Parts: sequence; C-alpha cells; structure tokens
Amino acid sequence: MADLDSVKSKMQTFANMAKGGKGYFDEPDGKDCLGKTAFTTKVGTAVGLTGSMYAYLFKYGRMSPAQGMIQGANITLTMAAVGAVFGATTCAVTSARGKDGRLNYFIGGCASGALLGVKSHSYAMGFGMCAGLGGAAALYKHGLMEKWPNQFPEAKN
Repeated sequence: MADLDSVKSKMQTFANMAKGGKGYFDEPDGKDCLGKTAFTTKVGTAVGLTGSMYAYLFKYGRMSPAQGMIQGANITLTMAAVGAVFGATTCAVTSARGKDGRLNYFIGGCASGALLGVKSHSYAMGFGMCAGLGGAAALYKHGLMEKWPNQFPEAKN
C-alpha cells in the first residue's frame, strides 16, 4: 500500500509541475527527476517555438505555410529534446554521484550539446556545443551556489 501512495505522490508532483505549480528548484537536485525533466522539456519547447517563429519570419520567409510548419516542428522538437536530455541527465548524474555540484550541470549541458551534434551529423558541432552548453550550465550552477543575484526573476502573479 505504501508503494501505491508513493506513486500517487510522485504523479501529483509531476502534475503540479506540468501545470506550472512548481519550479525547477522547489525540490533539491537529484530528487523528482521526472518532474524536473518535464519542466526542462517545457522550457525547451517554449524556446523552440520562439526560435521557430523567428526562423520563419526572418530566415525561411519564402516558404509555404506547410513548409514553415514542418520546419517549425523540427526546431521545436529538437529544442524540447535538448531540454529533456538536460533535465534527465543532470538529475540522473546527481542521483548517481550522491552530491550536488557544477559537474552535474556540466555533464547535463554536454549531453544536450552532443544531441545537437548528432542531429547536425557533425562531430565539431557536438564537441563545440558540449563545451558551450556544459560550460554555461556549470556557470549557472556556480552562480546559484554562490548566491549571485538572479538575472531571471520569478514571474509574479
């Protein structure tokens, strides 16, 4: 019976995060991996939708609407996958290592960058994005650990 209550609790947490009820840092790193992965996937999807809109307006403007939708879906799904890979990898590495730190975020960012390299069929893109996204994620985590001022304030209702 305890297992069923545990599953219900995890599903409720996931549902709250999916609705936007909780943020990424409401649970410590390494806990609630499913919810954190859902959150980073939502962020990646939002970034992908925004990027695909700008790509259609400024880069692919001479496409038909159907071609634009296909290109937009390609960009959006790629960014959603990048967010999911970051969230899942960071949480899994934190759980496996048993400690929180910059290295976990670097590995998550590196895995996300490697995914972009695989998608573009380019080792150079993969290594470059691994270093870039990994470094950016590690720097962000460093700022959190050192209590740097938040450059992205929480939205107020």
